[in-house]
Amino acid sequence: MIYSFKNHIPVIHESSFVHPLAAVTGNVIIGKDCYIGPGCAIRGDWGEIILEDGVNVQENCTVHMFPGKSIVLKAGAHVGHGAIIHGANLGRNCLIGMNSVIMDDAEIGDESIVGAMAFVKGETKIPARSLVVGNPAKIIKEVSDEMISWKTAGTKLYQQLPADCHESLREVEPLREIPKNRPKQEDFYKTLNTFLRRQESPDN
Repeated sequence: MIYSFKNHIPVIHESSFVHPLAAVTGNVIIGKDCYIGPGCAIRGDWGEIILEDGVNVQENCTVHMFPGKSIVLKAGAHVGHGAIIHGANLGRNCLIGMNSVIMDDAEIGDESIVGAMAFVKGETKIPARSLVVGNPAKIIKEVSDEMISWKTAGTKLYQQLPADCHESLREVEPLREIPKNRPKQEDFYKTLNTFLRRQESPDN
């Protein structure tokens, strides 16, 4: 659901995917290979919202701001399910955990990770490569190379997802019983601990 507002029409690169149950309104620019999940509201009615290439904004997220503000979610920013970004800027390749809230004029540094359900107060400046948790959110340590490698690998899955959705996502009637030839899904993602163990394996 794409809406114009006061003559502003969203600009969305053709490689990106906006789910039909999401709402993108007004002065919004979405770059290449972005994924916008169902239930998202990206409201550029009071200011400009820019999603650079490879950003994902997952299910039931809200991106908005106070009047007169403009915000940028930089390339590779990863916004987990249910998060709220209100008037905040997100750095390159950062991760915003599920159901977290990032408030007005906050700045999340490049490659930082904000834990699930964290509350980042307005005007907070988070340096690059920070691991942030809690309410109110606090920096607890620096993000390691291994952690950012895991995060980047997960984000690459979301950068592939728009193409997969364009190719195969269709509205259908449900099956009424499980077919005998039901396809198996590939196990292509590793948890952080599994990822780290795999990195430490002598076979890699």
